[in-house]
Amino acid sequence: MRRYTLPAATIFGITLLALTGCQASSDDSKSASDAPITIATLPISDDPTQANPVDTIVERLEAETGRTVEVTDVPDYLSVVEAIRADHVDIGIMSGFPSALAVNTGQVDALLAWKGDGEPVSTCVVKSDSPVRTVEQLRGKTVAFADPASSSGYFMPVYMLHQAGLEQGKDYKSIFSGGHEGSFAALEQGQVDAACTAVTLTRLGAPMFPFADGEWRAVGESPSMDVTGTVLARQSLDDETRTLLQEALPKVFAEENAEALGAYSSFAGQDVVIAPDSSVFAPFAEIAAVAGVELGDLQ
Repeated sequence: MRRYTLPAATIFGITLLALTGCQASSDDSKSASDAPITIATLPISDDPTQANPVDTIVERLEAETGRTVEVTDVPDYLSVVEAIRADHVDIGIMSGFPSALAVNTGQVDALLAWKGDGEPVSTCVVKSDSPVRTVEQLRGKTVAFADPASSSGYFMPVYMLHQAGLEQGKDYKSIFSGGHEGSFAALEQGQVDAACTAVTLTRLGAPMFPFADGEWRAVGESPSMDVTGTVLARQSLDDETRTLLQEALPKVFAEENAEALGAYSSFAGQDVVIAPDSSVFAPFAEIAAVAGVELGDLQ
């Protein structure tokens, strides 16, 4: 496996991405069956002593496809989308909302989608000594969100707060920490009153979730999502690789791999829809609108 890292990019950072030289195929003369499969991912943890679930995905994907897999780390969800639609990588693994935004551009394909399991997606975490015990008590507080394109770290908790009668910018102050890990750090350092995150992460424990039992509590639970995540692909992806990935990825994300998949474990064992129609993302529009985002904003 080869790994690259791209610097921070804006939503329209195609020029910056192009300068990196991380192309979807480093050798145009190679046939599809010889070319590496390239993936754009977000860094999962800064702790070098901990196993990276992306390594698990690479290892199993190489075993299932017989192809080399190359990884490019990018700083945020929208940079993943840009890397795909600019043909710099083959695929990216995304949660529901950035997938809906990406597919709505008409420039990115959904290779497959994982159906929701009906379970709550997000919660807001407070320290155990906080007076906050209900979502309503976050009124007047400062709340950390992970990323403006994050399903579990932004869209779903904002919708949960909306359902409790709290509107962003009016009833509570919000900050973007750059990722779930940043939200936890802000809470730990007392910079915010609550950190909104994925329920899955609170169950994983260290290093994904840094608070021990008794040091924190959850405040509220968001609704579930019809689609928990997708694998997005560049539209120029050849049919051979497209089919190979659609056959291999459900095996990579099999239930027996859940523990090794870490932060990606919410996809493990879920029902898969191959080449989903864009209509499956329609339910995201209402929730996105609550956060002040239209599904066409990425166009």
